[in-house]
Amino acid sequence: MPTGAKSKTGGERVRQFGVFLENKVGRLLELIRLLDSHNVHILGLSVVDTADSAIVRLVTDDPDRAGKILREQGIAYSECRLVTVELQSSSEDLRKVFVALIEAELNVRFTYPLLTRPHGNAVLAIYCDDNDFATEVLTRHQFRLLYQEDLSREDKLRIAAFSS
Repeated sequence: MPTGAKSKTGGERVRQFGVFLENKVGRLLELIRLLDSHNVHILGLSVVDTADSAIVRLVTDDPDRAGKILREQGIAYSECRLVTVELQSSSEDLRKVFVALIEAELNVRFTYPLLTRPHGNAVLAIYCDDNDFATEVLTRHQFRLLYQEDLSREDKLRIAAFSS
C-alpha cells in the first residue's frame, strides 16, 4: 500500500484520479460513459480547464477497476489520496473545517464536494500539503472522516442484496 494510503486514525483514504483529457467537446462525456459501461460510478467530480487540455479529478466507488480501465484504454492519469470529511451542517461545518486547518497552518491545495451522501450529509474532499496531519486535526475537532470503504459500501451492499 502506498505511503499515506491508510490514515493513522481510520481506514484507507479515498483515492482520486486526475485524468488528463484533450480539451475537446464530448471528451468528458466519453470518460463518464466508459466508466459507467463497466459499472464504475463517479462519486466526485471536478474539472480544471486549460487551453489545450483538462484535468478531471474524480472519485469512484471502485478505484481498482477504474484504474484498470484507464490503463487498458491508454488514458493518462495520476492518483492521490484525499481526506474526506462529512459535514452535518454544510455552511457552519465548512467554516469550522477551514478554521481548524488554518489554525494548524495546513495548506489546502484543492477541495470539492462529492456527489454521494453515505449518511445523508454533505461530503467534502480535501487535499492538503500533509494529509496525515489534516486527518489528525479534523479528528481532534470531532469531524467524521470517511474512507474508501465508506464510499464503496453502498454499491457492495446493493450487489450483495441483489445476489441473495
